[in-house]
This record gives sequence, structure tokens and C-alpha cells, in this order.
Amino acid sequence: MNANAAASPDIPSPASPGDGPGRDIHAHRVLILDFGSQYTQLIARRVRELGVYCEIHPWDAGDADVRGFGARGVILSGGPESVTQPGAPAAPAAVWESGVPVLGICYGMQTMAAQLGGRVEPGDVHEFGYAEVRARGHSALLRDIEDRVNVEGHGLLDVWMSHGDRVTELPPGFKVIASTGDVPIAGMADEARRYYALQFHPEVTHTKQGTRLYERFLREIGACDASWNPGNIIDDAIARVRAQVGQGRVLLGLSGGVDSSVVAALLHKAIGDQLVCVFVDHGLLRHEEGDQVMRVFEKNLGVRVIRVNAAERYFRELAGVADPEAKRKIIGRLFVEVFDEEARKLAGDGADESTRVQFLAQGTIYPDVIESAGGKTGKAHKIKSHHNVGGLPAHMKLKLVEPLRELFKDEVRRIGVELGLPAEMVTLRLADHIFIEELRKAGWYDKTSQAFAVFLPVKSVGVTGDGRRHDPVIALRAVETIDFMTAHWAHLPYELLDVCSRRIVNEVKGVSRVVYDISGKPPATIEWE
Repeated sequence: MNANAAASPDIPSPASPGDGPGRDIHAHRVLILDFGSQYTQLIARRVRELGVYCEIHPWDAGDADVRGFGARGVILSGGPESVTQPGAPAAPAAVWESGVPVLGICYGMQTMAAQLGGRVEPGDVHEFGYAEVRARGHSALLRDIEDRVNVEGHGLLDVWMSHGDRVTELPPGFKVIASTGDVPIAGMADEARRYYALQFHPEVTHTKQGTRLYERFLREIGACDASWNPGNIIDDAIARVRAQVGQGRVLLGLSGGVDSSVVAALLHKAIGDQLVCVFVDHGLLRHEEGDQVMRVFEKNLGVRVIRVNAAERYFRELAGVADPEAKRKIIGRLFVEVFDEEARKLAGDGADESTRVQFLAQGTIYPDVIESAGGKTGKAHKIKSHHNVGGLPAHMKLKLVEPLRELFKDEVRRIGVELGLPAEMVTLRLADHIFIEELRKAGWYDKTSQAFAVFLPVKSVGVTGDGRRHDPVIALRAVETIDFMTAHWAHLPYELLDVCSRRIVNEVKGVSRVVYDISGKPPATIEWE
């Protein structure tokens, strides 16, 4: 794909197994067709956590694209539509002609049934939430996977349901592999063709054996290996960057967030002094955050960072603009303009081609790509555009380098740790993001003068499930002040603090507990350092 072109929904062909150093970590790949479920990205994360590369593409992908993808398995997601309605979304015919295992989830099960000769009808009883499923038929997918057994010795599973329609008649060649008290066909399979379908959602944590179900489908049914791991991802990314860049110079837009910081560490390892970073201080950061960002970079990254103060420029362009989409477009354009200007400055007058900056690196991650690209037919809605997705202006000659473009946020954090970035850079940024996001949701952000998270250099004992943990602590700080010479700690509602604590512990790997700083200034300072 042309680096300067907008993100395409076309499905790329897989690299050959011999490409790059060692094994091709993309060779064993799974295609996830998205029918609009809120859980689709969660499916992909579960697959990748099991070491298998996968991509999400809209349900309306063409047959040629599906065949060209080279999947070892296909997963059909859930979705909000009803297969009983005219023109309902359906899987491409190539899915059924590919000869690879297929797993349908919720709507994916219903479209599988409808497309292959079964019957789907609106259910008399809708199931939303917890359900108890009984496994039947000793299928390859569910065999010996259970939460408990009943008095008759049948395996039972605790699962999460979210559906109104139901399969009422199996397609030819299928058998029932699961049922509930209200839904006789809660799972079905044609084991000769390796087609499996579940009415419940194994990707959500409420389905306790969900990871085992996906592992069974990927490993035993799909014969996928587990080469998608941080070490292999780093090696692959370094090889790709070196092949793309050669001896060219790379300019990286450094925002201070986890994504661009990980890109900086990765590119520095790949190309060393060919990398120059630019931090654009657009004036939209919190109090003194720009200075803090520069201190962190200088201390931890070991790369050249140029700071550009562009606050007045951003304020002028954004003045009077209320539409969020319009703001994102303006921010993206200004970022590119600033980077273009800095690239010309670095090249200098009369500089030869070898000293000229040829590439612009960005911290684009996979959710950015998913949210910014609509379906090929226009039936898949674009959620929002991202300022770092969509390519470069025609006048700009820099080519894009986006080494994180295939990764989810949690994968980026693991890559950062593997690259040796300190925990306060990788962990703290996400915790801080969660804290600020919840303050905004609750209407408290504008009531505080300054708010941030602090990574404490101590560990405390915690418990997750049945396991003991000894992990770091995150402190939250929010203050109210007029002159920043004195300050009171913000009396945030207990409910808000509870939400922040639960989200940080659940979403930020390696945090044992969260505390709230109730110190005023004086005796404490507002910042911790």
C-alpha cells in the first residue's frame, strides 16, 4: 500500500514464510469479520493474547480479498442486526469455500445458520447477561471444557449472552453442541467441515472458559502456532523498518504518550542516529506537562528531541471551531505542517539527498486504523478520524513509517516493557489517561486546577483470583488552586475514585493498588518531584 494513501479496507496478502529474519509471525493468521459487535476488538485481543496474529475486517469484504488473506481460520463476530431482515449482513461466499475452520459468535452463528440452510427466528425469550450452558455431543470445540458438571455428569459452562434472535433449525450436516434452558440450540457444529458456532460470547470475561475455547479453536482445530509475542514482534518490526528506511533519515512526531514513546525506542534500536524526534507543544497539554514530557524523554530515551512551541498557532486555527471531527482534522494538518517545516530545517539549504529527512514516523496503532476506515460498501460506519491516520498531503514528500500500526494498546505496552522502557513511562501514561478520562466524564476535570497520576517506586502485595501479586502502586493527585502557590486537595466523590481505582487495576497490567493523595500545599508541593 502506498504510504501516502489513506488507510485501505482491502485485506493485504500475507508475507511468504521466508520473508524477514526467522519465522514469519504473520503466516499463521486469523481473519475476523466484523458484523458491528461492541466486542469485536475484544475477540482480536483474545486471539493475539494466545499468540496468533489476526486482523479485523468488515463483513462486506470481497471474496477475492478473503481468499487473498490466507487465513488459517475465520471468526464471525456478533452484531446488532437481525438475519431475519432483508439485506441483513452476511459473510462472503469465500468464507465457506476456503476450506478453513470457521467460528461464528452470536450474530456470526445466526448468519452461518441462515447462509448454510438452517433457520433463524426472533426469540420468544431474549437472553442478555449470565446464562448456564450445557455442552452436548462431545464436540471438538467444547469437549472437556466446563466450569462444573451436573448430577447427570453433563458439563456446564457459565457464559455471557446478548441476543434476541435464535437458531431454530440446524443447517444440513450440523449437530447441537450446546443448549440452555431457554435456547435449545445455543451452539452448533459441522465437524466434517470444521464449522463451529456459539450463541454466547467467549471473548468477554463473564464467560469463564472463554480463553480455553478460543485456544481450542486456534490450536487444535486451526493448527495455529504461537509466534505472535513481544520478542518476535520487535524483531519483525525492526527488520521491516530497516528494509523500508535503508540509510534514510526519519523524523518522529513525539507526543509524550505511550505509543510515540515506544515508536521512539523501537526506531532508535532499529536505525540509531538516523532518527530525530520532534515534540510539538501545542498548548493543549496540562500545566507544565510539556516540561515534564521533555524531562522524561531526556532521561529515558537517549534520542535527539527537538521541542517546537506552537501553542499560538494551534489556538489561532482552533478558535471558534466546535465540531470534534473538524478539530481532529485541524490538529492533524497542523502536526504535519510543523513536521514538514522541521524536516526542511534539518535538511538545510543545499543539503544533498543523503542528509535530507525522507520519512515521517508516527505512533499509529491498530484501533486508530479500525476506527478511521469504513467498509468498502459504506455499510460499516466510520467511528472517527484520527489525526495520524489517513496519509500525508500531496505536497509533502515524506513517506510514512508506522511500526505499531498492527498493534493494540496493550500490545504496545508489552512491547515497551520488552524494549526496556521504564515502567513509569509505559504504565503511568495509561493510568493517567484513565484518571483524566473519568474526571471529564464526571464533570470534575474543569473543577480541578491540576490532576495527574504518579508511579510510586514501591511494590505492595495484591491478590488476583487465586494468585498473589507483588506489583507497583499508582497514586492519584487532584488539586484546586488559584495561584499555584497554595493548593487544596480536590474532594472527589468516593464513587468517582472507586471507578478510577477499579479501571486502573483492571486495565493497567502490573498495578497492585491505587491510592489518593490528600495532602495540601503546604506542606506538600503540587507535583511529587
